[in-house]
Amino acid sequence: MQDFPAEIFLQRPKIVQSLLSLLKLAFGGDGRHRLALQSVSCLQQLCTYLRNRLNFHRDPGFFSSKEDTVSQNSSLSYCHEVRVIHHSQNPSLGSSSPRPSVVGRTGQRPRGDGQDWDAVSSSGSSSHAPVNSRISVHSPLDVVHIDLPELEAEDTLELQFQQLSLPQFCVSVLQSAVPLLRTGSRQMIIRVLELLAEDMILIGEAISADIWDDNSLFAVDMKEKLLMVLRSLGDTICYHKSGVSQDQPELVLVHHRMAFVSVSLFAVRVLQMLLPVEKASHLLPEPMSAALFLVSLDMPVSLEYPNIHEAVVAYLEQLNSENYSIYKQTAEAVYSIECTCNFLSDVGKEGEKNLLELVELADQALRSFSYHQHFPLIKEMICMCSKICKSAQASPLLQGESQKVFLRMLSHPLLQVKIETYNCCLEITKECLGVYNVTKPVSSLCNGIHFLLHPKVLYEISAFGIQEPKNEVNAAAKAILLYLLQGRLMMTAVTWNKFIESLCPVIPVLQGYADTEDPLGNSILLLTKGNPEAGEGALPCTTRLKSMLRLLFVRKPLVRSLALKLLACHLTREEGADTKRPLIDARILSRVTNLFIVKKPIELTLDDRRELIIRLETVEKVYKIFTSDDIDLVLRKSAAEQLAVIMQDIKMHAVVKKLHLVDTIIEYLNECVGQDGELIECLILPSLTLFRKVLCADPVMRLALSQQASLLTLLFRVSLIFHENCAVVTEVGALFCLLLFDEVSRMDMWSVNPSNKPSSPSVFSLPVSVFRRYHLPVRVVGHHAVSPYSIVLPLSTDCLALKPVSDMLRIAWNLSWYHGSENLLKQMNSESKIQEFSDTLQLTTEDTLTLKMTHTASGLKDCLHSIVEAAAHREVRAAVTRMSFYLLNDRLSLKGGSGPFGVTLKSLSWHTTLNRFLQVLPACTEDEKLLIDIIHFLNKLLKEQRKNSSVELLNWLLELLLRHSPNPLLDLLVLTESQAREETDDIQTAVRQQLQKELIALFNTLLLSFMAVTDRKCLELFYVFQTQLSLKLLQCLRVTDAPHFYGLPSLERTLRGMAHLTASPGWSSHSPLTKPFEICVKYLSGLLEVITSFYVERGGNAMSFMGKGVTKNTVLCLLHLSHEMMAQAQSSEWMSLWFLPLGSHSEGHATPQGLAWLIPLWVDRDPEVRFTSLGLGSALTTLETGCVALANSCQNISGGLWGTVVNILLDQSECSMVRREAAFILQNLLVIPMPSVIIKDYTWQGPCVHDEDSGLSLIGKPALQALLYHCHFYEHLNQMIKHCYLGRYTFDLNFSALDGTSEGSDLNGLDDSFKFWRAPSRMSNQDQDPSSLSTLETMVTPSSGSTEFPPFGPSSVSLPEASHDQFAAQVIGPHETASAQLPRDTSLPAPLPKQCVVTPPLLSAVCSLLDGLLVIAPGDTARAFRQARLIELLCSIMDATLLESCVQELKGPLPLSSPVEHTQAQVSFLLEYLSSLSRLLQSCLLVDPDLVIEDELLKPLVTNIIGVLTICTKDVLDVELISAFYHTWTHLFNLLATLLRKAATASLSSIMMGLAKHWATVIDMLCTCVSLSTTCPTLSTASLQFLSILLTEEAKRHLQDKNKTNSCHTPSMASLLDKTQENQKSLERLNEVILQCYEGKSSKDVLKRVAANTLMSLLAVSRRAQRQALKADLIDSCMEQMKHINAQLNLDSLRPGKATLKKQEDGFIKELSIAMQLLRNCLYQNEECKEAALESHLVPVLHSLWPWLLMDDSLMQIALQLLCVYTANFPNGCSSLCWSSYGQYPAQAAYRGAPSTSLMGCILKLASQMPLENTAVQQMVFMFLSNLALSHDCKGVIQKSNFLQNFLSLTLPKGGNKHLSNLTILWLKLLLNISFGEDGQQMILRLDGCLDLLTEMSKYKHKSSPYIPLLIFHNICFSPANKPKILANEKVISVLAACLESENQNVQRIGAAALWALIHNYQKAKMTLKNPSIKRRVDEAYSLAKKTFSNSEETPLNAYYLKCLENLVQLLNSS
Repeated sequence: MQDFPAEIFLQRPKIVQSLLSLLKLAFGGDGRHRLALQSVSCLQQLCTYLRNRLNFHRDPGFFSSKEDTVSQNSSLSYCHEVRVIHHSQNPSLGSSSPRPSVVGRTGQRPRGDGQDWDAVSSSGSSSHAPVNSRISVHSPLDVVHIDLPELEAEDTLELQFQQLSLPQFCVSVLQSAVPLLRTGSRQMIIRVLELLAEDMILIGEAISADIWDDNSLFAVDMKEKLLMVLRSLGDTICYHKSGVSQDQPELVLVHHRMAFVSVSLFAVRVLQMLLPVEKASHLLPEPMSAALFLVSLDMPVSLEYPNIHEAVVAYLEQLNSENYSIYKQTAEAVYSIECTCNFLSDVGKEGEKNLLELVELADQALRSFSYHQHFPLIKEMICMCSKICKSAQASPLLQGESQKVFLRMLSHPLLQVKIETYNCCLEITKECLGVYNVTKPVSSLCNGIHFLLHPKVLYEISAFGIQEPKNEVNAAAKAILLYLLQGRLMMTAVTWNKFIESLCPVIPVLQGYADTEDPLGNSILLLTKGNPEAGEGALPCTTRLKSMLRLLFVRKPLVRSLALKLLACHLTREEGADTKRPLIDARILSRVTNLFIVKKPIELTLDDRRELIIRLETVEKVYKIFTSDDIDLVLRKSAAEQLAVIMQDIKMHAVVKKLHLVDTIIEYLNECVGQDGELIECLILPSLTLFRKVLCADPVMRLALSQQASLLTLLFRVSLIFHENCAVVTEVGALFCLLLFDEVSRMDMWSVNPSNKPSSPSVFSLPVSVFRRYHLPVRVVGHHAVSPYSIVLPLSTDCLALKPVSDMLRIAWNLSWYHGSENLLKQMNSESKIQEFSDTLQLTTEDTLTLKMTHTASGLKDCLHSIVEAAAHREVRAAVTRMSFYLLNDRLSLKGGSGPFGVTLKSLSWHTTLNRFLQVLPACTEDEKLLIDIIHFLNKLLKEQRKNSSVELLNWLLELLLRHSPNPLLDLLVLTESQAREETDDIQTAVRQQLQKELIALFNTLLLSFMAVTDRKCLELFYVFQTQLSLKLLQCLRVTDAPHFYGLPSLERTLRGMAHLTASPGWSSHSPLTKPFEICVKYLSGLLEVITSFYVERGGNAMSFMGKGVTKNTVLCLLHLSHEMMAQAQSSEWMSLWFLPLGSHSEGHATPQGLAWLIPLWVDRDPEVRFTSLGLGSALTTLETGCVALANSCQNISGGLWGTVVNILLDQSECSMVRREAAFILQNLLVIPMPSVIIKDYTWQGPCVHDEDSGLSLIGKPALQALLYHCHFYEHLNQMIKHCYLGRYTFDLNFSALDGTSEGSDLNGLDDSFKFWRAPSRMSNQDQDPSSLSTLETMVTPSSGSTEFPPFGPSSVSLPEASHDQFAAQVIGPHETASAQLPRDTSLPAPLPKQCVVTPPLLSAVCSLLDGLLVIAPGDTARAFRQARLIELLCSIMDATLLESCVQELKGPLPLSSPVEHTQAQVSFLLEYLSSLSRLLQSCLLVDPDLVIEDELLKPLVTNIIGVLTICTKDVLDVELISAFYHTWTHLFNLLATLLRKAATASLSSIMMGLAKHWATVIDMLCTCVSLSTTCPTLSTASLQFLSILLTEEAKRHLQDKNKTNSCHTPSMASLLDKTQENQKSLERLNEVILQCYEGKSSKDVLKRVAANTLMSLLAVSRRAQRQALKADLIDSCMEQMKHINAQLNLDSLRPGKATLKKQEDGFIKELSIAMQLLRNCLYQNEECKEAALESHLVPVLHSLWPWLLMDDSLMQIALQLLCVYTANFPNGCSSLCWSSYGQYPAQAAYRGAPSTSLMGCILKLASQMPLENTAVQQMVFMFLSNLALSHDCKGVIQKSNFLQNFLSLTLPKGGNKHLSNLTILWLKLLLNISFGEDGQQMILRLDGCLDLLTEMSKYKHKSSPYIPLLIFHNICFSPANKPKILANEKVISVLAACLESENQNVQRIGAAALWALIHNYQKAKMTLKNPSIKRRVDEAYSLAKKTFSNSEETPLNAYYLKCLENLVQLLNSS
């Protein structure tokens, strides 16, 4: 299996079918199940290999469109005879030579060794082997096309139908394996589940959920099989669930339970993968539905695997409404049970409780009483309600919620709950109001009954409690009410009043029980009888009157009689009773006992018609007739009767209400009861009817009128008057019903949650209990037949009877009672068991076992306990198998290492349990089998935890593996001599082989686990283990020559182990006895022997698959070994060790040595071997000896090494990874300097080109250029870049069914439901549906040569020549590209292949190669780049958006997204490309900047660079990926820096705009990069350099743009750094990290200097940075550094032999320079910082350094710059220079001369030494003095020093020179600054001849400052004291007057201003200036100015000039 490509087993499926058929033996006895187990292992391995191959074929890097069947891994390579030879598309140079790959044995090999023609044998027929398999072609790269042989008895079509597609294979495995899950063998079930887990991954890749919408024959067949599988899975789950019963042994129960859980998890995962939830109801078979129901009700599973439980419930909801309903009800009950137990737990806790939470828990707890019937709960709840209502602090919300709970308890559907509740309430009432409490304080007791004193509670007790048929309830209810009614004396006034207030709304219900003979009834009557004068505590008058009237409706006559008496008393006491009818006497009372007991009750129903039948105007007219006094009573009565009929429609009521009908009727009633009432009696009946109808429909009016006692009395009088008129009495009775029972008629008043909305005028109705207890004269609708507070219980009795439901509830109760599984299991294991609840709630044995087994922690503990207690191997193996179940469950539940198993394992000390089996050598076969199981388990555990391996686990394993003898795990890899000699049977041999196989697998996994480990101890152990293992594997390699068929499996296994081992660097360097290089040499020897035996001598594997795995692993080991040898070798002389003899060994002839054995591997049929062997070539060619050796080995090949490698690189049918390695080899070959002409004995001549026609030969660089030209190298690269493919996969596995398919193209009825994996197709290549293509499915087709499968589209269609983005991972259908043809380039030597895929890694290598070419031949290469547009194309591939989307995917992977590793790989490749491109672009900028700075190229390039730099990698966890990001960022920063250095003008704007757009992110990213100064110094350096250069270049541009008015408005760094408030903290952080980077490094660290440069640039432009630096004490630290340097210099100067200043290399000068420059920039235009520098004694420190500064001009210049900045606009700083500051420092060496007493003196002394040699220093000195000249103190020092005398010694230019010297200009600038103050002007005037000299100087010109002398005169003229001296100097006056005639406007203004200043307030000046020539000049200038500047007011300078002249004219004209 490891040799043959996995897809071959599907193309020739007999082996797979045999394996599947062997699975049936699982149920057989006599050890036949072992065969089934072996078959399961094989199939599992095949699934893994298929997945690997699938990934291989999806990898764009390995996509190849090669046409030859020999060189590809195809099962169709039937080599019969060579029919056609196709030449290479890139012909080699030079003559042809024999192919070296056929060296060695070439004869026919025995059958059955896996040669290609044996592939047919798997389908049962035979064919002949070829006689001669040698093929001679021109080059190892030439492609051979071989036709298929004539298959003797096999029909091609039959072969097509025999092969399996991937979906068919997956489903076949499911079909065959799922039945095995019902076996009794735990080992079988776990192995089958592991197989199915692997198969499930493949299913996810091969079959999409869209299959259910596909109606093709193939899909229908698949669907049927899948449904059968699901049915079988459902049956299996049900079988294992139902297989558990009490009478079975524990082992069987455990087996069923473990199987049930794991199979359930697997089933749910399969459903999630294949069946969308919304389709489940139509498709899922009944057994699966039943199984899901069982899983949903499995409490332990839902707790342990909540995500799986959620999925099950989602499917169940869609599937079966009845089952889902049961589940929902049970889930509600479970929740209620949980709340019950939480309530009981919380209520019993001490301390303050969250009462609101308790009330909520209690409310939920009520719903599960029907199950648990834990009645102590009731008392706790009622006590809580009582406590809440007793408390004055309880919030209204809390009281309301507790009342709801209490009401629900009173009305609970469960009778027993109701009984307990009422009894409990009665007990509390007795306690509070019992007579025996009479001696206790009343207030403290009666508060306890406040929870009963609420209308709703009293309503519940009155309306339902008393009427409850069960005596226990109604007796308790009556007793409670009786206690309350009779308890006034036991209550406080507040409590009694509260009771009365609560009772009032309930009295209508309560009075129904009024009775003279019953205690309760009597108490109710007493309440009504109460004296109205009783005052507080009695019923309100109106309420009492209503209660008396209500008694008239009671069924008992005695009560009615009593009521009449009470009412008679009331009527007699009524005000004005004497004037009202009737007179009350015994006669009337005796007649009206049954007044309202009528035979025909009235219907209180009204109509509510949609449309009005009668018009409103008509109603108003009728109403007017009714109310008119002028109309006859008969008519009015008729009108009233009509109105009564009209009022039957509710819509008419509004009209009459508006007309005050009710008031009118009440008025008529009052008239009626008056003395003259007989007159109006005829209107009473219709009026009452009207009144009733209006009142019935208006609850608001009803409420208002019911509170009017006068109205009630009035109506009673009317009834007495008409007591014989049954109709009137009935109407009055109906009105009484409406008014007296109004409170209880309102349903919303009694609901649990009354709505805020006003109730609609609904039909008047009364509680059922009311019309049962009263004799009412109306018929009304009844409500509240049952309590409105009653709850619906979630579970019915039928549901509770279901076993799964009762099991779930029982387990839920126990889990909740003990608060979780762990506590429950502890309780079950403890000996003392207290009965706390009923037996029905106790767990059964089955429940206990279920919980133990499902709860991973307890299950694992049980496993470990079983291992410790085990008496036999079988028990240990069973326990280990169970542990494997838990591990698999984690995997199936998608938890991995973070699942229950992984978490639990970390907390258990399981290492010690397994230690004893791993520390001794196995003594027998049983021991070995046990060890195999344990190692297999450890391997699986390591694989699951590989991403986040436990350090403890790794340490334990390493300590085991590094034990001194015996060390069984390592020792067992190699058999001892005694073991090898002893005779063993087949079983022993098989077991030992299996043991070795498991050991190597464990070691491989262990090696992979260390990729992310950082623990130092663990790594140290690992390094030692690596070397120990390497020596053991070397021994294994030497004993693999077993007699059984080459020992291939063992050899391949060993080599795979070696490949894993050698992959990590340094694997050979930790042996105490053997040197690393010796180990490497031994490895090399063994590996070369293998490669010779299995490849070279057998002509490669072109004709055979056998040994392919050996070859691949050997080459990989050799590649790793080459790197290790480079690292471990002391010299480069080891290359010869890699040489092998070429050809056969013939006597007497020396065999040439070399690397020729490597070349055939470059053209191996397997692209992975080609890639690895070329990688080995690129590794060896990193050394010059390797290049030479490889070149010599290729001399016999056409084109030699250079031609071969170039051909591979340009072979567009080759895969990218192979071409990439070829590019690396070329790159390595270019590194060695090559000559341009033939040099004798020169070891490296480079390429050699010979032209046979002309006979000319070229070598070296010319040959290289010729080779590249001949191969059309750059044209090919152009095409390569255009075909760049950025997708993650060559074909996407997640297409929907409709994408990319055209109608009618699917001849087999297949759509995309199989994600490109199809059944065999009968179509020819030209007709194939492009979406059905797959390299994994090679099909036999009738036409010869049709085994090639184009990757993206039909073979007849080429892809358009488009940019890489058209290669998004999507199939291009024929309808999209039918007309698109690739443009032909006449320069190409051959047409391009139909398709090629070029990946970013290949382009990365190409970029590096181009970089190398650019170094060798800059001019030619740059021209070639421009011609082929390579740079533009390469830059167009850069895509920051794609990279960012991938990173986002890594941060939060979606459920259907690619595996994280694939995304990481894609990101790494893109980053690698960006790095290579950046390096290439940097080289281009150095060679020819124009290649990069084109506008259309530069802007998107900069945008992408900044886009990549601002990608947030905060949540990316992979260390290697972060490192790749850092590496790329480093190169991108370097590129931007180079871009700014070489082309700032072109690039600065783009860069600034890009940065400004993402400024917040940029700042954060810069902070991150700079702060990596310790972990990634290169990135830190690059980012700092970029920032520094950016700031510098921008400052330069700012200076250049100062004078430009039309400068572009791009944002500046200064504004971004200082003016943005949003990112202030980030900017502060940036300043902080740069400062830390500067201060935290040693002076020798390069990074310190880079940070210093950046800091200088930043301080120069950012005020915020200056403030931050000041806050961080940068000024103080710089001063301290300068003091330290001074002290060190002074110390060194005193040492003998070191009298002179040290050179710059010593570092002091650089340090001093940096410190002063930092200070300079920190002080720039910042007074706060200057003050700090003043306080830090800057001037004294510089004064002390002065002698050293004098010795170095550059230092002096910097110091002077610092002083210039310091003194600018800072008078205090200037003054500080005048102080004597040198005394505190030690005396300097005498030879330097004693310094001046102040720094000012030193400066003046320096400036006096004219001329200075260094003009820059001279300029800085005078600039500094110019600053000082503005300070009064400094001017004093200057005057005292007599320094200005030096000005008079200046010489004027002689001869024709019209320009003043630079020194003169400096002096003039100094004098100008001095002239700004009067004291300075006096200093100038005191200099004899100064004015004359200035006058002379004014005649000369200077470009930068032409008018300085004039300005000095101008300034002097303004001082009154100076005017006489100026007037006395005629030269000055004439110069100023001449200014008015100057052509220069500035000169004119200066002259005019000076003259005006001179003449202002100075009469003598007038006289002098009235000189006619001066006056004439002034007048002319004034007249000219007026003409010229007519609108001069708009220009301030012109206006000023005019003003000067105007004043001059006026003053000169005045007398």
